[in-house]
Amino acid sequence: MELHTLPYVVVDVETTGGQPGGADRVTEVAAVHVDGERVALAFHSLVNPERPIPWHITRLTGIDDAMVRDAPTFQGIAGELAAQLAGRVFVAHNARFDFGFLSAEYARLAPTPLGELLLAQLCTVRLSRKLLAHLARRNLDAVSQHYGVVIAGRHRAAGDAMATAQVLRGLLRDASYRGVHTWAELDLLLGARQARAKTLRAFPSATDGADGA
Repeated sequence: MELHTLPYVVVDVETTGGQPGGADRVTEVAAVHVDGERVALAFHSLVNPERPIPWHITRLTGIDDAMVRDAPTFQGIAGELAAQLAGRVFVAHNARFDFGFLSAEYARLAPTPLGELLLAQLCTVRLSRKLLAHLARRNLDAVSQHYGVVIAGRHRAAGDAMATAQVLRGLLRDASYRGVHTWAELDLLLGARQARAKTLRAFPSATDGADGA
């Protein structure tokens, strides 16, 4: 499939910590649709994690207990969010983190794995490593600066997701300059293997701190 024709959903989550399978939960989530030249915020919500937000997370994100007290729980947004994810390529900067948290949240609510809803998965950190090897770092700040993208609200879900969407467009342009136009060619570039015959796949390997979100 041609990369420029695929429907993408760029996702960012803010959380209470770094352990999606443990005690940590989502505090904010945003999803941005990228369809060719069209980039649009499709979903955004604060989320009540039903547990205290650590002070160091509040210092990083600005999200505190008072802000999420009256926000819906993840169960309250799960259906609307799933509708915006379904049938699209899931994209995030350090996608293992964002996908891991959403997958864990959905696993608490339904038996169907989140991955079954998606067309494919793509990590912009991993793609940046291939296409922007000359950069000292490939975190969102560095890659956004490279593409002239201004992040309106760093470490908040909507701001980071919108910036990542613009980064994705830049990376796909750079991929095309290298003759990478299809998902199969992207797989070759990333060294990824097809997970299932029916599914496109370009899931991230673990990222280090320097290249994280």
